[in-house]
Amino acid sequence: MGRLETREAPALIAEIRTATAHVEQPTIDLAGVAEVDGGFLALLRADLAARNVRADVRGGERLGALVDLYRGDVRPLSRKARSPEELLCHVGRAAVIDVGHLTSILAFTGQLAIAAVRVVRRPRRGHWSELPYLVERAGADAVPIVLVINFLIGFVLGYMAARALSMFGANIYVSDLVGIGMTRQLGPLMTAVILCGRSGAAYTTELGAMKVDEEIDALRTLGLEPFGWLVMPRLLALLVALPALTLLADIVGMCGGLVVAVTSLGLTPRGYFNELRSTLTPWDVESGVILSLAFALAIGLIACEQGFAASGGPQGVGQRTTSAVVTSLFAIVVLDACITVLYRAYGLS
Repeated sequence: MGRLETREAPALIAEIRTATAHVEQPTIDLAGVAEVDGGFLALLRADLAARNVRADVRGGERLGALVDLYRGDVRPLSRKARSPEELLCHVGRAAVIDVGHLTSILAFTGQLAIAAVRVVRRPRRGHWSELPYLVERAGADAVPIVLVINFLIGFVLGYMAARALSMFGANIYVSDLVGIGMTRQLGPLMTAVILCGRSGAAYTTELGAMKVDEEIDALRTLGLEPFGWLVMPRLLALLVALPALTLLADIVGMCGGLVVAVTSLGLTPRGYFNELRSTLTPWDVESGVILSLAFALAIGLIACEQGFAASGGPQGVGQRTTSAVVTSLFAIVVLDACITVLYRAYGLS
């Protein structure tokens, strides 16, 4: 036989209906047919079901799968059950993956250092015209959320200390606690966390999309240095924006403590700021700025490295973005702890 097409289905089904009118359970063998349309099988099944005829439709080796499909015998493939993984295996696999991430970050840092030397020798190789836009997007656009978060941090810090200080009649020292806490630790730390979620994730997504779309390879084809053209402007933007935002965070955090001092501890604004001025030293602010520079460097390196390592389409870009945020947060906490210990070891805190 030739091809059973959908357009011929009414006439053919009528012939089949006539031939099987007095057969209780007919057998329809399509093994000798060259090709069969799916629409023909669907109409045939509908006609048999309407007449309540239980026919045995066979398709042979070639058409058997198609016949089974329209009969409803095809079931979704069952997923192979995964055996439960032991804890040590899971921890070991995660450790190997983390070491691989660390190795790739170190390799990326080395390539960036080489590219930086080339850009210093030939400044025109850098895409410096994009730097003001990147600083605006990483810095100015983040000002509202940085101000709100750090004001609340200073408010909460002062509110938590208010009860204990009032018990000992040391209300005035709330300014010392809030001022030192914000400038040395909380200001740079909270600002870095905010920029990690905003700018770090944005950098990874942008560079990852460019990597997947082969735009980075196109830059190399045009003779442009991807590190100098894409990475260095973003890294410099963070190195400029994060310290500036940290200084704003310190100021609004102290204002948050001022609200608690005035409303809950009976202090005056003048008394609060006089005590703050006598307690804070330039090093308190400078140490926080140094922390913010280290945080900015870590966020920029990790975000750009993850973007350059993206592959596999949108899903791969999303996975790299998640990995960049998590790794950056971990690096921020580790750097904070290490630098704080160094300050303490050299008598700087």
